[in-house]
Amino acid sequence: MASRPIVPVQARGEAAIGGGGAGKQQKKNGAAEGRNRKALGDIGNLVTVRGVEGKVQPHRPITRSFCAQLLANAQAAAAAENNKKQAVVNVNGAPSILDGPGAGKRAEPAVAAAKAAQKKVVKPKPKVEVIDLTSDSEKVVEAKKKQHHEPAQKEGEKSSRRNMPTLTSVLTARSKAACGLTNKPKEQIVDIDAGDAHNELAAFEYIEDIYTFYKEAENESLPRDYMSSQPEINEKMRAILVDWLIEIHNKFELMPETLYLTINIIDRFLSVKAVPRRELQLLGMGALFTASKYEEIWAPEVNDLVCIADRAYSHEQVLAMEKTILGKLEWTLTVPTHYVFLVRFIKASLGDRKLENMVYFLAELGVMNYATLTYCPSMVAASAVYAARLTLGLTPHWNDTLKLHTGFSESQLRDCAKLLVGYHGKAKENKLQVVYKKYSNPQRDGVALIPPAKALLCEGGGLSSSTSSSTSSSSS
Repeated sequence: MASRPIVPVQARGEAAIGGGGAGKQQKKNGAAEGRNRKALGDIGNLVTVRGVEGKVQPHRPITRSFCAQLLANAQAAAAAENNKKQAVVNVNGAPSILDGPGAGKRAEPAVAAAKAAQKKVVKPKPKVEVIDLTSDSEKVVEAKKKQHHEPAQKEGEKSSRRNMPTLTSVLTARSKAACGLTNKPKEQIVDIDAGDAHNELAAFEYIEDIYTFYKEAENESLPRDYMSSQPEINEKMRAILVDWLIEIHNKFELMPETLYLTINIIDRFLSVKAVPRRELQLLGMGALFTASKYEEIWAPEVNDLVCIADRAYSHEQVLAMEKTILGKLEWTLTVPTHYVFLVRFIKASLGDRKLENMVYFLAELGVMNYATLTYCPSMVAASAVYAARLTLGLTPHWNDTLKLHTGFSESQLRDCAKLLVGYHGKAKENKLQVVYKKYSNPQRDGVALIPPAKALLCEGGGLSSSTSSSTSSSSS
């Protein structure tokens, strides 16, 4: 094997041996460079250990993990040095790099650092809050070093500064304790659509968007206050007509959607056209016939309606009224009625069959009376649920789940709920008994026989003027 030539190591700042002025100039330049930059041999070989002379001191306190890392680095450096000594072989009597002059001096700092790291035992220092005054660039470099070289900190060794309570948290905790909110469990909102995830007819993916649209569109189809523009019709006549339509609807066993759409058609038609008294029942027949063809699979025939009205109107008159209704309403029949909100809010109430019948009972009493037209259908439906829960003594009367799906708070529903409870209290003495008898049936749990929620009426000092006037006019 050929021997490798040994190149002598040139000292820093010395010029290469050459001739005269050129050598002096190179020597001068080399000395300047030695003052301005570090030697390449020193880069990456500094061992930052406290107490070792001639080495860079660390700029942060030595922790247990950092001391262990220093010890591991020193041991690894000593092992690598021994391996190099064993691996280097003198060829043809040439002196080895490690055996040459100055080799011992080069090895002494590493060995001394290793021995110092092994012997030195760092006692755990008390945790002291240190204010870091390093610059942002130094923090970035230190974070990178810590990420790549230092082990992850254990859960029990976290800084005490994070565990110290702040003044704001202490004051908040004291305020909650003073108000009795410390041990109060947080109410959870129930996902009422979780059971319909696999039901394609429930439109699980779009149900929230559908009811958001209903809430926006209900005001567009809301009837206005039309009694002042009707010279021959009053609130009592309208209540008699709706009471008769509920009876016809029950005899034909039609869908609930048909009843609420029929009442909506009547109110919207009376909002745009004055109707004589003699044609009010004909308007009810035409509205029921139109709503049945829209909602039902098998709608009742015109002759059935003529017979049920004791032939007060002819076949042609019913068809003419249907044509007039569609023309005045511009064929707009797809509107959010009370029923679509009742179904959703009853589902959100998580009640039983008895609660459902009570809600429908109060809602039909509401649509039969003209005073509830001042409220939108969603508020009447939510108020019916709220009044039903009060009547049946369910607690809480209103919760976050109902507030989320109805969009109303308990205080917003109180006025409309008082109207419905007032109608319930007067239903037994009222001359219009169709709704009361319908929900007194055991098949509907006899909810009409349950005493009304008088506590709600006493809360506001009894019936309001509008409730009393509408109830007295219906009874007369």
